[in-house]
Amino acid sequence: MGKTGLVKNAFHRMEAEGEWKTVYVDVFSTQNQADFTKLFAAAVIGSMDTSVDKALKAATRFFTHFRPTVSVDPVTGTQSYSFGLDSGGVEASLKECFDYLASRKQRCVVAIDEFQQVATYPEKGTEALLRSFIQFMPNTRFVFAGSKRHMMADMFSLPSRPFYNSTQSFPLGPIPPDGYFAFAARHMKSGGVALTRETFDRIYRMFDGITWYIQEILNRLYAFKSAEFDDVSRAVAEIVSESEYNFGNIVESLPPGAVRLMRAIAREGAVKGVNAGAFISKHGLRATSSVNVSLKKLMDSGFVERTDKGYVVEDRFFGIWLAKNPA
Repeated sequence: MGKTGLVKNAFHRMEAEGEWKTVYVDVFSTQNQADFTKLFAAAVIGSMDTSVDKALKAATRFFTHFRPTVSVDPVTGTQSYSFGLDSGGVEASLKECFDYLASRKQRCVVAIDEFQQVATYPEKGTEALLRSFIQFMPNTRFVFAGSKRHMMADMFSLPSRPFYNSTQSFPLGPIPPDGYFAFAARHMKSGGVALTRETFDRIYRMFDGITWYIQEILNRLYAFKSAEFDDVSRAVAEIVSESEYNFGNIVESLPPGAVRLMRAIAREGAVKGVNAGAFISKHGLRATSSVNVSLKKLMDSGFVERTDKGYVVEDRFFGIWLAKNPA
């Protein structure tokens, strides 16, 4: 729903005001604590220290378990940092990152995007480890953003989880259609494309107001140089067709029962009761216990998510492909 754009826009304004330093790190690509620690350290150093000399001095002073590398783009002058870990251990290295943040007098906001990824690490206790550091950071505020709703909800709302009752929840809903249409129509018009409210509303309804999909379709219409009502179907068909090979590989990688359930959900659009007898019978699914096993696998893998409308295929384009292709 535009969480990353919202965070970065807020950070841009905060940096302009000069009272806060901001650190943004997307941990979606991380697979374990070591990956997280190296990425987090690079983001902290890159955001808190604006010159290479200061960054290297900070790295030498605080990061005794890191091997820092600084790269500078010869054209833009932009610097980036990467870190290797020595034998001192990940936990000690991660503590150094938080000690460095705590040493700064200026107030700081750290945003960790796709935070639910830490719950998938093979090491046990990652959430507890992070909480143990974060709770002693008086000058630093943290924003935890995530796209997997049920995983984020479990992390922050279950009493058994370390981050329980540690934050204020701020769920993002769809951008209201009136403002979104005005924004989109203005930008389309600047490229010589007329976007009608009828066409926009069709896209908005089709994808439940989810920003990423709306932007993807609008971008395709912009390339068409036409945004007629029927152009939406053409844009969707092109995008789905381009991903057909990947979709087929996904289907082949999953158990048949999970595929049947996912295809049934896709054909319904959204399903509130996957255990309902009528739903199971209509789509030729197996016993309720088998459906529950498949549902858990699909949700844990991120292929199905639970929304206000019910269970849906997380990738809406994949859902469209599933609904149209026979078993």
